[in-house]
Amino acid sequence: MENGSALRRIVIVVFLTVFSLAALAATVNTRSLPKTKSKSPAQVSESSKARKRMSRLRRSRGSRRYARSRRHRRYTERFYTSSFASENIAEGDVTAGEDPVVRQAALDALGNMNGTVVAIESTSGRILAMVNQKLALSSGAQPCSTIKLSVALAALSENVITKDTPIALGRRGRFRMNLTTALAHSNNAYFEAVGRRLGFEKVAYYAHQYGLGELAGYNIPGEHLGLYPSEEISAKLGGVGKMCSFGEGISMTPLQLGAMVSAIANGGTLYYLQHPTTPEEVVNFQPRIKRQLAIAPVIPEISDGMAGAVQYGTARSLRVNFNEEEILGKTGTCSKDGTRFGWFASYANTQAGKIVLVVFLQGGRPTFGPKAAEISGLAYRSLYDHNFFGAHAPLNAEQPVIAPSASTLQ
Repeated sequence: MENGSALRRIVIVVFLTVFSLAALAATVNTRSLPKTKSKSPAQVSESSKARKRMSRLRRSRGSRRYARSRRHRRYTERFYTSSFASENIAEGDVTAGEDPVVRQAALDALGNMNGTVVAIESTSGRILAMVNQKLALSSGAQPCSTIKLSVALAALSENVITKDTPIALGRRGRFRMNLTTALAHSNNAYFEAVGRRLGFEKVAYYAHQYGLGELAGYNIPGEHLGLYPSEEISAKLGGVGKMCSFGEGISMTPLQLGAMVSAIANGGTLYYLQHPTTPEEVVNFQPRIKRQLAIAPVIPEISDGMAGAVQYGTARSLRVNFNEEEILGKTGTCSKDGTRFGWFASYANTQAGKIVLVVFLQGGRPTFGPKAAEISGLAYRSLYDHNFFGAHAPLNAEQPVIAPSASTLQ
């Protein structure tokens, strides 16, 4: 009996316990908390002021990135003319009256470059060789920095400068340069300043005196005139300053440049250039004077600059191939309408005579003035190796014929 009563007590206790727990659970609030609407990032609204501020920030950051990209971006000029000849550029040249040694030296030096080489005897005006005569006799091209020779002679003749006159350059004029350094390194700012001091009328007058804008040759078939403007180019193109530093607006032929440099080499006589076409014309050759230039006193003033160009300046590439004789010259590099021009005019200052070489190249990026100087060095090397400077006696005519003015020649 006692065991049965104990079992009943246990069942009653368990029942009461379960009932109590159920009652307690019934009193708990089982309602869930109300759901609040959470705002996603996409649903967050911005004030008008904040939107404007962020927009300005984005624009400023973009403009800074664009400015940085522009600072590091380099302008690359495109060229459409080849620097190398695709065919025999000497085909059609008339060579019977040329010096065979000089012609071969010019041919070998020019190689396959798209250009011309003209060799002139400075004491007579005789063209000893003219490779690629079609280009040499053409209407020419912008003279680039070779125009600085004409400007320098004009400024010295007008007493605007001397060889040692310092010209203030730069915005504040803190940097100064003289003529010798400016010619050697072909400084554009220097010659722009000198050109503005001279003015267009004087610059043009002396350029015509030195043979620009007129035929350089005497009855040479196929020769073109070149161009020298009758008035100053517009200020938008640089005015007289750019005309004196780059030859802007001017077209000069290789023969015109050769005649002017020949006058510098011989002391001031501007000869008509003549191109003998037969051996008989060589035998009967007679120099013809165009005019006497009053440049003898100022030639020493530019000689140091021309020599400096070869020794340490823009034409120093010439000395890679030749340094046995003193060479004086001037380079020129510029471009127009997708074609790059490379000029170098020089003369060998030897005891046996002063032969003048003009190298004119046209093409793309491989074409520039120092390359023309390098070609000249190869030509001088060949002439020297063939004893040209020692064996060649310059023509010395006692009574050269004075030819009529260029305007009477057709």
